[in-house]
Amino acid sequence: MDTTYLLDSGNTAWIIVATILVLLMTIPGIALFYGGLVRQKNILSIVMQSLLIVGAVSVLWVAFGYSFVFGTGLMDSGNPLGAVIGGFDKVFLAGITPQTLTTGGIPELLFVLFQCMFAIITPALILGSFAERVKFSGFLLFTILWSILVYMPMAHWVWGGGFLQQMGAIDFAGGTVVHINAGISALMMALLVGRRTDYRPGQPMMPHNVAFVFMGTAFLWLGWFGFNAGSGLA
Repeated sequence: MDTTYLLDSGNTAWIIVATILVLLMTIPGIALFYGGLVRQKNILSIVMQSLLIVGAVSVLWVAFGYSFVFGTGLMDSGNPLGAVIGGFDKVFLAGITPQTLTTGGIPELLFVLFQCMFAIITPALILGSFAERVKFSGFLLFTILWSILVYMPMAHWVWGGGFLQQMGAIDFAGGTVVHINAGISALMMALLVGRRTDYRPGQPMMPHNVAFVFMGTAFLWLGWFGFNAGSGLA
């Protein structure tokens, strides 16, 4: 990141709004959407898993996730691993101050927060593929490992100067990093976990609250304005 930019108050204000909008996609958006689709006895687990994602991924992102994705330590040293993973130069946001600015004249700390929302929403999208079939502890382990082993490397390859970006790959607003990544992962998890034990072919399990599904969809729709439009600047 460059510190020679001048602070742009308009761009900064918009990215703050966009960050809030993207967070609304997970809580309450995903929580309501998937919570309304499952049976009533499982809505609490969906809500808690959504909150778990926000907490766990936020800690990972600040600790080393941002550095793994957008760090330049390995690339700057000429290490070929820099094409695969960012490095350790920004672990725990080392070297980033409130005065550090990035492209568009926005504070880098705000850019860190905006990108954290993407790291949160991506595993949250996978949640529905094994809803009602995974223990809370197992879901926590999956969230941590998937974020480290799948999301962070992929985000670096495409957004952080990794080998795909060097080859000319363009990903606007997470078409690869978020949507394809989460979609394929959700398919694999659904196949691995399998169907519900009490599922009977020809007897669909009806959603317990369609109003929740509608409200969740509305939050997702609203949040996408920040998701896409914010990416145009960040």
